[in-house]
Parts: sequence; C-alpha cells; structure tokens
Amino acid sequence: MATHSLRSSTPRATATEPALNTCTVQQPRAALSRLHMLLHATAVSALLYYRLSSLLRCSVPLLSWGLITLAELIFAAVWALTQAFRLRPVVRTVALEHLPADEKLPGVDVFICTADPKKEPVVEVMNTVLSAMGMDYPAEKLAVYLSDDGGAAVTLYAMKEACVFAESWLPFCREYGIKTRCPEAFFSSLGEDEREALESDEFNAQVDKIESKYEVFRRNVEKAAEIEDSINDDRPPHVEVIYDSKKNARRSEDQSKLPLLVYVSREKRPGHPHRFKAGALNSLLRVSGIMSNGHYTLVLDCDMYCNDPTSAKQAMCFHLDPKLSHSLSYVQFPQIFYNVSQNDIYDGQARAAYKTKYQGMDGQGGTVCAGTGYYIRKKALFCNRYQQDKSLQEPEDNFGFSGKFIDSVKALDTKYGTFPKYVNTKENISIATVEEANKLASCTYEHNTRWGKEIGYSYDCLLESTFTGYLMHSKGWKSVYLYPDRPCFLGCTTIDMKDALVQLMKWASGLVQVGLSRFSPLTYGISRMPLPQALCYGFFAFSHFISVACFLYGTVAPLCFFYGIPLYPKVTSPWFAVFAGVYASSAAQHFYEVKSSGGTLRTVWNEQRIWIIRAVTACLFGCVDVLMKYAGVAKANFRLTNKVVDQEKLEKYQQGKFDFQGAKMFMVPLTLLVLLNLGCFVGGAKGLVARGNAAEMFGQGLLSMYVLLLSFPILQGLVPRLGK
Repeated sequence: MATHSLRSSTPRATATEPALNTCTVQQPRAALSRLHMLLHATAVSALLYYRLSSLLRCSVPLLSWGLITLAELIFAAVWALTQAFRLRPVVRTVALEHLPADEKLPGVDVFICTADPKKEPVVEVMNTVLSAMGMDYPAEKLAVYLSDDGGAAVTLYAMKEACVFAESWLPFCREYGIKTRCPEAFFSSLGEDEREALESDEFNAQVDKIESKYEVFRRNVEKAAEIEDSINDDRPPHVEVIYDSKKNARRSEDQSKLPLLVYVSREKRPGHPHRFKAGALNSLLRVSGIMSNGHYTLVLDCDMYCNDPTSAKQAMCFHLDPKLSHSLSYVQFPQIFYNVSQNDIYDGQARAAYKTKYQGMDGQGGTVCAGTGYYIRKKALFCNRYQQDKSLQEPEDNFGFSGKFIDSVKALDTKYGTFPKYVNTKENISIATVEEANKLASCTYEHNTRWGKEIGYSYDCLLESTFTGYLMHSKGWKSVYLYPDRPCFLGCTTIDMKDALVQLMKWASGLVQVGLSRFSPLTYGISRMPLPQALCYGFFAFSHFISVACFLYGTVAPLCFFYGIPLYPKVTSPWFAVFAGVYASSAAQHFYEVKSSGGTLRTVWNEQRIWIIRAVTACLFGCVDVLMKYAGVAKANFRLTNKVVDQEKLEKYQQGKFDFQGAKMFMVPLTLLVLLNLGCFVGGAKGLVARGNAAEMFGQGLLSMYVLLLSFPILQGLVPRLGK
C-alpha cells in the first residue's frame, strides 16, 4: 500500500516578512525568580538539615517529629517542581494586521460539547453556539459542531431556533462591529459599555428589535426544556446539518452569511464504552473531517462563549507563522469567568498564580492544555511530529475503514498558505455524506483501531485535553499561551462549595493517576521533552499530594501544642530564623505573583483560605480516589459540574460567604481539623501559661493562631449563627 506523507514543507520566514507575533521574556520577573529560588532553596535546605539531624540524634520525639519532617519534605518537593515555571516566563502578542487575506486563511472547525440539559441550561449552550457562529472569520471557512452527548430532543430543537435567530443577530453584529457576540452577554450588564459607545437613535432601535427577537428565542427554548429535557443513553447516531454554508453562494452580502452548523449526537449503547468527552471529541473529529475538514479546531466548553470575535485570527498569528507552524500543535487562551465576585472566594486557586504558571510553562516549550479555549492543529492529533508518515502507512488500522475520512486526513498535508476550503467545495453536503457521518459517529466504529490510543484524544485519562496535550508534547509538538488584553473567552465558574470541590476532586484524581502511571512526567515525560517542561507537568501530577502534608500539619502540630511537645526551635534560637525566613520567603513570592498579575491583598488572603480548604478536602479525596481505583474498589466516573445558577447561592457568593450546603462529605475532614485546632489552641494556651515554656512553644502557638484566622470563614459557613 502506498504511503502518504503528512509532513508539511514550511519555508522559513525571510527578514522582509512582517512578524505575526512577538515573544518576550518577562523581566524583571525571571531574574527576581531565579534569585529568590537560590535564597529560598538555601533556607529550605537548612530547615531540612535541622529536622533530619535532630531525628538522627534521637534528641526529639521520633513520631511527632518524623511526621512533621515528612510533611515538610512533601512541601519542599512540590516547591522544587514549582520552580520550573519561574525559569523563563514569557509574554506573547499578535499582529493581526500582518495576517494574509481572508481567502488564504485555513478552515476552522469549532467543537462545542454538552451532555445534560438539566445541568447545562440549553439557552446558555445556544449562546455559546451563537458566539462561535459570529466569529470574525470567513463564513465559508468556519464550521460549528455541537456534540449532544445526552441525545436530548430539546437541544436539537434549540439549535434550529438558534440558527433562525442568527439570521438577524450576526448581520447586526457585523454591521456595528460588535465584539460581544454572545447575545445574553450583550444585552446584560457585561455589554453595557459597548452599547453606550455605539449609542444612537438608529442603533437603539436596532437593539430593541434584536433584543425582542432574542427574548422570543429564549422563551421558546426554555418552554421546550420544561416540556422535554430528558437524556437518552440508548440511541442510534444522529448527525444533522442545521445550516449548510454552501447556501451562502446565494447571498450577495458577506454580513448575512452564516457558517456551517451541524448537530451531532453520537451513538450510545449499554455495554459499549463511550469514553466521556474524549469519545465525543473523537466523533467530532471524524464527522467534521468529511464535512468541512478545517485544518484547525477550536474546542469550547458549552458555557465558555466567544468574547472576542478575532480569537481565530489571533490564533492564526501563531499557526501561520513560518517559524512556528511546522512544530506548533495548539494555541491556548486563558480561562476567565464573568461571574467571579470581587470577593473571589471559590476562584482563589489563583487566576494570578495559574496565569504565572501558564506563562512560565510557555517559555519551556509549551503550556498545558486547559480543556477549553484552545485552537488545535488536527494533524498534531494524528501523528508524531518526527514520524508524520507513520499513521498513514496502515490507515485502516489507525483511522478505521472510512475511505472518505482517510482522504480527509491526507488533505491535511498541505504546504504553507495552500489550505483547501473543504473536502467537498462545490455542492451542498449530500445525503450520502450525512449517512457516512452517522457511521463515523457509531459506537462500534473505533473497534480494532488506534482511536484513543495513538489517534485523536486519549482515553487513558478522564482529563482528556490535558493528557492529550501532554502526549503531544511528548511527541515533539509545541504549544503557546496567549493572554490578550480583552478576554477571548468568558465562562461561568462554580459559585458554591460543592460544585467547586467536586470539580477539583475530578482534576486531582485524574492528574494523580497520570503521575502514578507509566506516563508519569518524572519518567516518561523527562525522556521525551525538555526537563523544565517535564517538571512543570510533574507539578500538576504530584502537587495534590500536598494534601497529605497539610493533613499532617493540621493534626500533629495542634496536638503537640496541646500536650506541650515542641516541634520548632526556641524563638531565641538562630534556627527559628530559618523557619521564619522560609515562611516569609514563600509569602513574599506569593504576594509578588498576585500583585504583578493585578491582584490585591484581599486576593492573597482569599487564595490562602481556599488553598487550605481545597488541600484537605478535594485534593485529599482525589488522592484517596486514585488509591481506591488501584485497589479495585472504584472505577472511573465522569462528574458533570452543575451549570444551573441557584439564586440563593449566588447571593451568598457575592457577599463573600462560604456555602457548604450539599458538601457534607467533603466537609468531614475539614470540620474535624478546624475543631481540633480550635480545641487544641484553647487547651494549649492554658497549658502554656501553666508550664511557662513560651519560648519553646511560640512557633506552634503562632501557627495555630494563623490557622484559626484562616478557618474563621469556614466556621461561619459551618455554623451560620457565628456570622450573625
């Protein structure tokens, strides 16, 4: 069988070609981080020397000191992994004016996944679809696919209604150059500034007219959802073209043109593994391959709408760069949430810290794939960068027996700037193509193929995008992280403790499982990617073990304070300065990262609180979940986060109050630790007065007081009367 090369021949940019993007190392952050790294490493080494030497001399209580030393070794190991992010943080910008003309741009397929209309409101999903349809990109080169993994009739109905509304909405957005092309956002307070900037009698009249149409659309969808919103997990595949962009040939004005819009409900049968979101994305890869075959794919969560219509062109500033295109797999945009309160009590995992980590990882060869808001090169999902011929040497074994889909994979092999529009560029999508798409979306198509193993999104981890991005980096592909001034995508984050902790537990369980598998970044990754990049992945895989260290600190330290057992040197000892220096150094680093990313002291404090809560609840349960899976007690399970907004919870969130309703299971260890610290602090303080050993117990008393200050909002949430 003849082989077909997937290798692109990409010319190098000449000195006269304008740059499509810039990459700048962040200074003085990089220099300060390296200096801090040296100083902090010295202090941590001294601290560990003090602990271990004291244990070896047997001059201290072995059990309590041994457990505390273990906790501090875990803290030190996680800190060491974190330093890889700080070696070379970079900032990227784009030059849209240097992009080639629209006719030379490649095709882009947008994948949106939804699974349950009860947990993911259909109107919200359709707003995401409409925002994707409204991107500032040639309509004939844009296609939007919605994967309905619930097979709900209301979702298909809503998609047809959204297409009708788009006939009015998109021309309106294009005529006035509106950036907020999610209608729900535009008509809310989020779009107030833009509406005021465009205000005129004519514009206001158009807004009223379009808003009236949107209200009709929204009511129709909500009414349909009230009648029928059930999901069907035993169904045949159903692929339906809602709007074929070939119809645009009859439209003279570009403003009225719509992109290809396709509904996909893949087959589900009891007894056939459906592989959750990874399976849905792989089905979309196949279906889109024979319908539009865009060279690049934007993946969006159903609640993450497009907030800047130029995001596709911004991504193309990297994908079309001759210096990057031969090795670039995806462009990752940040996850930013429009419903985050100024109190920010649940998003304290650090928009600031994670922005820093993503930018730092970008400087090491590519950042982690966040699961949404990224433009990925399809070819990178199908082959190794250095063995681009291999997957097509035996195409049926790898891709299955669809000749049409295999042809679409071969069509991805193009030279720079010569991107075909579609596999079928002249005629409407035929009935035969839809029938073939249904076969590609069947639950048996992947049998005896390499889908989920070497082709497409991996099935080895429930965090499909993150793990697949990791594997692509292991295969030699690169990625970039772009943090533009205007957020390109805005989503809806969780506003109550239960959903936040369930989501984090899923992430923790998936990442720890990768860390303990044969794909561990500290073994598999180190041999296949740059060392700093592998250490960054090591942080994501192993940082959740810090929950063990926090649990030990939260139990051993207060009990020792209660019984008067010293764990730290006297306050007058030079060694006490080492412990104080390590804490001060960590706090200063945290403050610098938050402040340089636009945060405040309140942000720092909230992040400290939520860090403790997450560590001893969701992260701890995630680690236990992995151990249970290895023991055969539990099996992999996808936990869909509830996107429905509860008004009472929203009010508490906006007031900065913790809402523990429904999270009783997670609260068991947290409640015990808080009450234990409270009781031991009171009893230890009494014993301190009686024993008169304040110099020896000063450090533990200070630690207990600090933990109680962090715990006060938790006590308010657990015992509401304390907050009155």
